[in-house]
Amino acid sequence: MDVVDVERGKRPFGGFTVTFGGNSEARNKVIADFSKWQLEIGDGRVECIDTHRADVETEFVVPDEYVVKSPLKSPIKTLIDIIYSDFQNNLHSQEYLRSRSILTPTNVVVDDINVRILERVPGNVHIYLSQDSIEDRGVDDNDFHSLFPIEYLNSIYIPCMPKHELKVKVGAVVMLMRNLNKIMSLCNGTRMIVTGCKKNSIECQILCGSQVGTKHLIPRIDMVPTDRIWPFEFKRTQFPLQVCFSMTLNKSQGQSLDTVGLYLPRSIFSHGQLYVAISCVTSPEGLHILIDDDNGKSTNITSNVVFEEVFYNLHKL
Repeated sequence: MDVVDVERGKRPFGGFTVTFGGNSEARNKVIADFSKWQLEIGDGRVECIDTHRADVETEFVVPDEYVVKSPLKSPIKTLIDIIYSDFQNNLHSQEYLRSRSILTPTNVVVDDINVRILERVPGNVHIYLSQDSIEDRGVDDNDFHSLFPIEYLNSIYIPCMPKHELKVKVGAVVMLMRNLNKIMSLCNGTRMIVTGCKKNSIECQILCGSQVGTKHLIPRIDMVPTDRIWPFEFKRTQFPLQVCFSMTLNKSQGQSLDTVGLYLPRSIFSHGQLYVAISCVTSPEGLHILIDDDNGKSTNITSNVVFEEVFYNLHKL
């Protein structure tokens, strides 16, 4: 991404800032066109296709320069090879690991991508199992625990909590899932590299932010979900980490990346998600979008969900 000099001035476009003084006219036009396209998507004013289908919010054609075409059998592998090209030779480069990620709407696809990339990391897999427990609400203890055996508790998956089984390797990129120490930048969403796997702690090195390069021991902590969807108090004791070569669109908000792979096996389903994804990338050349249609084939058409009423009273804020 171009750095802005105060003497030359700066102008914001989309999710990043553009320097006009040090670039050629052709380069400025490329950046300006990309920024305009970003804003059109964010405002919900991108030129759409009239499909005459009531179940589609807004379908539009993604420019060919951002579209990845993939064989039907291996779309995820194709995108991984593009985003994490020359992976083995760059595995120990912090700049390489911090500057790229694959974004996708759902946690299921994120987990699939992370498993595939983790397999490419050399070394032994370290498996950490959580300790799950419940507190009843006035029911006889024996009867209550027989209704919810430990195997059931271990199978509970909540997006805001780590899984029962955490698999990591030294050299893997992980994301912190809880605020541990804001002063040391150990906050929810902080990306780190695993540098050591111990019995009761995982040593991680921060990848970005004011504390980049610092190492910390991450302990197991008690986590209780805020959603009360069970007739008991559920508690999971586990490392607040998840593998993060890929992340959901919601988790990517606020990230700044040089290379972004956007995988859409299904359409965007939430307001502004597509804009969040494309505003993470710092240059047009770094954006690679892989879209699957209903038959699993690559396409250049996707939907953009923007509720314009959100902007109606924006000037009053």
